[in-house]
Amino acid sequence: MSENYIEIIKQDKVYPIIRCKDADLAVETAKALVEGGIRVLEINVENPSLYKAISEVSNYAYVCAGGIITSLQADAAFESGAKLIASPIFQMNMVKISKNKRVPFIAGASTANEAYNAWKSRIPLIKLFPTDAMGGVKYIEDILRQMPFLNLMPMGNIKLGEVTTYIKAGAAAVGVGRDFYLGFTPKEITARAKEILREVKDFTEWSKK
Repeated sequence: MSENYIEIIKQDKVYPIIRCKDADLAVETAKALVEGGIRVLEINVENPSLYKAISEVSNYAYVCAGGIITSLQADAAFESGAKLIASPIFQMNMVKISKNKRVPFIAGASTANEAYNAWKSRIPLIKLFPTDAMGGVKYIEDILRQMPFLNLMPMGNIKLGEVTTYIKAGAAAVGVGRDFYLGFTPKEITARAKEILREVKDFTEWSKK
């Protein structure tokens, strides 16, 4: 299975999640993010029309289909061009589909036990949700203090301004949803993407010194 997409997420550290019911708006938002330098993003499949958005955005970016919990949804995502799938939960059915299709699966977890079980199943990147409600940065620190080998991607009401704080706490990457784009024009979204990628790059380079 190719995990290059996972490596890109871990390199860029910033993982946008587009959540909206309108496919055209999802495409517009994705284009703005990609113009800002984003290489991998998630489009949450809130209704079947979002598969159309995945299909279009897949022409110029790596798209993860989010919110996938059934095999039928997974098949539709793959047919639409999704390179990865993500689920809000950890379930072996998705693990099997991922292995059979040779497509990376980003599993969801809320507790340390769920995250550990996902890691044991060789999930390459585990999204911890809802991080903010579970304790935020301190929750990440507490889990990684006991299990530093976990590749955690916190998400859930995380602001762009908090991304580097989570990275400092040990997060492999950080998922940012509506705070990335809601209420902003495409040009502003592009500018926000450029700025956070620059900020993360500066932080990671500085931390290596």
